[in-house]
Amino acid sequence: MNIGIVGYGNLGKAVRGLLEKENKNIVKIFTRRDPASFGDKVFESLDNLLDYKDKIDVLFLTLGSATDIPELAPQIIENFNTIDAYDNHAHIPEYFEKMNEIAKNNNKVAFISTGWDPGLFSLNRLMGEAVLRDGYTNTFWGKGVSQGHSDAVRRIKGVKKAVQYTISKEEIIENIKDADKSYASYEGHDRLCYVVCDKDDEERIRDEIVNMEDYFKPYHTDVKFISDEEFEKNHRAMPHGGHVIRTGNTLNGNREMYKFTLELDSNPEFTASVMIMAANAVANYVVNKNYGAHTNLDTPPYYYLGCAHEEAISKYL
Repeated sequence: MNIGIVGYGNLGKAVRGLLEKENKNIVKIFTRRDPASFGDKVFESLDNLLDYKDKIDVLFLTLGSATDIPELAPQIIENFNTIDAYDNHAHIPEYFEKMNEIAKNNNKVAFISTGWDPGLFSLNRLMGEAVLRDGYTNTFWGKGVSQGHSDAVRRIKGVKKAVQYTISKEEIIENIKDADKSYASYEGHDRLCYVVCDKDDEERIRDEIVNMEDYFKPYHTDVKFISDEEFEKNHRAMPHGGHVIRTGNTLNGNREMYKFTLELDSNPEFTASVMIMAANAVANYVVNKNYGAHTNLDTPPYYYLGCAHEEAISKYL
């Protein structure tokens, strides 16, 4: 499989490192920065992407969800099969429809919104509700660094560096088996942002963060302004994790709980691992001419292994 990567932030670096660990063939890494500044021939200007139309089997779009993916992915899918981790939950349905239409019209495959949430958490929410029909589903994230939310903050004018931590309310998790409700995300979490900027920009930036639709409003969001030195010392690690919990009733007053948990030292490296898993699925969809947009919800699990159906049954059942 000949692979390309678009973008080279934390996620792009993780995808590259994991692919190289498996000796996969990376044709080019495409960037909007000056490729020569990297001192590595694998980098190429994004302006020259179409020169590689017939040289790349799948492109990993390791871009931000706030603006980059919605703007660039619909253009790129016309000529390349793609994998992305688009995570703006509120807009995934419309993004799916747009990518699905363009991909089908051009005989391409777009594997969208993969990673751990959306992605693995999405699949486990579905399975929990399918198994426990009478019950409630809750998802909790953190404490950990959200790449998508951090990227959204960094795009605000005047922000030099930023990181956003999602913090779940432990008292709710501890009593979740007895809770007869599904908590809204903002009820079960707080958001904490650390921002490096000029003093004169602080109040404007704070206001833009707490009122940002789809990311911070209506969460309780605390914004702390810190020095560059403190940021570099205390906020470079990227842990994360969380739970999908489905609680429900079966018979005779019995209460059951379905729980899927992740504990991650590196959010971008785990997200990259799930994206790489999707590359085998893309190959299967292409071989079967099943063009269009796909997600973790509609993909046969054995597609991810790149093995035959019979082999999967023999090994895992």
